[in-house]
Parts: sequence; C-alpha cells; structure tokens
Amino acid sequence: MLTVNETIKDLYGGRVRVRVCGICIVHDRILLVNHSLYGKETAFWVPPGGGIQFGESAEWALKREFIEETGLDIEPGALLFINEHIQPPLHAVEMFFQINAVNGIPVKGTDPELAVEKQIIADVRFLTFQEIRALPETSVHSLFSRINALEDIFTLGNYLPGAESRL
Repeated sequence: MLTVNETIKDLYGGRVRVRVCGICIVHDRILLVNHSLYGKETAFWVPPGGGIQFGESAEWALKREFIEETGLDIEPGALLFINEHIQPPLHAVEMFFQINAVNGIPVKGTDPELAVEKQIIADVRFLTFQEIRALPETSVHSLFSRINALEDIFTLGNYLPGAESRL
C-alpha cells in the first residue's frame, strides 16, 4: 500500500473533501497532472482538479484549478459522474466535468496551498490511453481501471463508489 505524502495527509487527512476534476480530451489524448501524492519518487497521474473553497461554485473552482495546475483557461461542460475516493487517511467526493473548450498551452503549475519546497505537481501533459495503460495501476486515478478506451469515460454512469472502508 502506498503512503500519502505527509504534507497532503496534514492538509486533507481525516476529513471528507469535495473536489472538482476536468476531463479534457484533445486529439485522442487526455490531459493529466502528475502529483507526487505518495512521495517524490512515485508518480500519480490524475485529471486536473482540486478542492472547492467555501462560497465557490463547482464551475468556478474547476476553472481556478485548471489555471493553477495547468495554466489553461477552460470552459466546463456537463457533469459526467461522481467518484468517491476512500483510501484512509484521504476521503474525497470528486465531481468530474467534461471540458468543452481549452485555451493556452499546458504548463506545470503549482498548488497555492503548499509552500514552494513542498509542491507536489511534477508534470502536466496529454497522454494516450495506451500510455496510461502502460503505467502501473497504482500510478493513475482509479477511473482508468474502469474503462477500456478514453471514450468510455463518457459512459461510466452517475456514481462510482469508493472502496468500502470502516475506520
């Protein structure tokens, strides 16, 4: 089992976090962010996104997170599905939205919640489904274990339950 980065554990551990994430597919490639969630030596590729702040709409949070993490200005589209991630000490309810339009060139961004020396974004890039499948299953978001092609993301259903966990 992977151990969560201590900074992330301190910030988000032991509580439920509501997150927004964007599915941005361009030319049969999906935009992913490589977070060192489990330490600097361990890649973890996920669609861009992050926590909703108090008083912020999901759409606004998604736009903010894309700018922070990727430098891209986006137009959020339809809500595709909700994923529940339960892997103590983390518990997140993630709302995944389709991205309808993208402006700019992706660049490695930052997490404003983290100090400069504790940043966890290692890379940002568009990957093919074959590139994602070549990665260890523990190095990519669990949604990729539920699909056989990128197009399947749009047919996952309304709710993807997390693993049962009783503390």
